[in-house]
Amino acid sequence: MENKRNYQRELDEIIAHIDPEHPKKLLLHGCCAPCSSYVLEYLTDYFDITIFYYNPNIYEYAEYQHRVAEMIRLISEQPYKHKPQFIEGTYEPERFYEVARGLENEPERGRRCYECYKLRLTESARIAEKIGAEYFASTLSISPMKNAVWLNEIGENLQNDYNVKHLPSEFKKKNGYKRSIELSCEYCLYRQDFCGCIFSKNERDRRQREKAAGQQDSAQS
Repeated sequence: MENKRNYQRELDEIIAHIDPEHPKKLLLHGCCAPCSSYVLEYLTDYFDITIFYYNPNIYEYAEYQHRVAEMIRLISEQPYKHKPQFIEGTYEPERFYEVARGLENEPERGRRCYECYKLRLTESARIAEKIGAEYFASTLSISPMKNAVWLNEIGENLQNDYNVKHLPSEFKKKNGYKRSIELSCEYCLYRQDFCGCIFSKNERDRRQREKAAGQQDSAQS
């Protein structure tokens, strides 16, 4: 059966009952600075946020470091009513390759991505419980390329295992993705052109080769 839940409406209902002077404590998994920009702008009026950067899928380490640096810069430069804290998780790509084993040939947005979501959200729920957060969520749902239903279903399953509630979200709604692009331009944020893992990088490289070959054929015809 098709999932017809409106996660944005559910989030709006939760926010409607929050006193901005007494924000709720939220651990927010941040996938990158561009995606986090709008989510932080939106939620910091209502939540005391700790950004948790845990992305062991990122290939390679220099790319990982670049994305961490941009996240820290964004937090230092963007104005907030309640300024977020930042926690960097451990860079452990072996955990990503373990969950991706046997799924290497899956297409982007397929089962491998589901397992990657689950890996990152599980660690986020664990850290959220550890720091005493009331909620946890991820910025991943702002991307049109990410499956918001999967992300919310995983989060809701995890709240049964950890003493912390999952915050329903689909941040791409209400022009969230469009606003993230505007903020990325405003703060000159590095916007990567692949999801982050070696598999998405290989897919990007394949598309670029095909595009270049097509342009060469057109020039020669």
